[in-house]
Order: sequence, then C-alpha cells, then structure tokens
Amino acid sequence: MNTIIKEIYQKGMQTTHFFIGQIIQHKLFNYRGIIFDVDFQFSGTDDWYNDVAHSRPSKQQPWYRILVDNASHQTYVAEQNLNLSESLLAINNPLIDDYFTKTANNVYASKLIKN
Repeated sequence: MNTIIKEIYQKGMQTTHFFIGQIIQHKLFNYRGIIFDVDFQFSGTDDWYNDVAHSRPSKQQPWYRILVDNASHQTYVAEQNLNLSESLLAINNPLIDDYFTKTANNVYASKLIKN
C-alpha cells in the first residue's frame, strides 16, 4: 500500500473524488458548475441541511461549493450528487473571475491556490 494512502487510512482522513477547478454536472438537478471549494465533510448548519438537503445525503462525505453555470449564485453539494461534466463549454457565472483564471480549452486555474 502506498505510504501516503496508508497514512490517510490510518488517520481516518477523507479523500475527495473531485477537485477545485473541475466542471461538474449535478446528478439530480442537471445543472453544470465549477468547484471552487471543498469540505472533507459537511460544514453547514443543521438548519440549512434540514431546509435544503432534501435527498439527505450523508454529512460524512466530501461536500463541494459550486459556482452554477448560467446563474449568479453558488450551491453546496454532497459528492454523491456530482458527476464530471461531459461538456467543455465555459462556465458563465459573474463570480468566476473572482476565483479562477481560464486557460486553454476552458481549463480553470484557481487564483486562491498558490503553487
């Protein structure tokens, strides 16, 4: 077993399937968006979860903050409800330039992550 993977397993650290800058498709509501932040488990309030998370996804999985395409808002989504988008079209959201620089072929580089 890879040393890093073994350490993650032993410490109970969670890994994510998606990463910042990936364009996703919501499985239930069929909208596209781009991931701009990741929580390794739910970090919202119980009130928000009870009011908004109608499918009751587990809080013990990664949750993602998404800028919604062709909209001006963001969402907070459990990993189980996401797929990678098959579309290569650019994301249209007024906040996109606050978080990303667009490179070739609509690949987005985070402005918040320093190399």
